[in-house]
Amino acid sequence: GATQKILVNSYERSSAAREVCIRHYKAKCAVCDFDFGHIYGELGDGYIHVHHLIPLSEIGSEYEVDPINDMIPICPNCHAMIHETEPPMSVVELGDLVSSVHENSKL
Repeated sequence: GATQKILVNSYERSSAAREVCIRHYKAKCAVCDFDFGHIYGELGDGYIHVHHLIPLSEIGSEYEVDPINDMIPICPNCHAMIHETEPPMSVVELGDLVSSVHENSKL
């Protein structure tokens, strides 16, 4: 357990943009359709991750994020899977993968 110093970039996120995105798309995963409120009731109502379609690390400092065109609500599991590839896979690609796996599991 030696101590290490790690330097990372930190990107400012807008809670107002997140709220606009969720208000527009609802708190339901755009990939798998998961809705925390449906499963967990009041505890999960409104809970969802918001994914930036263009990684913040690729957006210039002067760029103003459009909450409807640049962001999409996805559940934490799908969010993790999108970021398992480099570059991150698209929401459509992961949706196709989920659909394919789901269809094959019915056989």
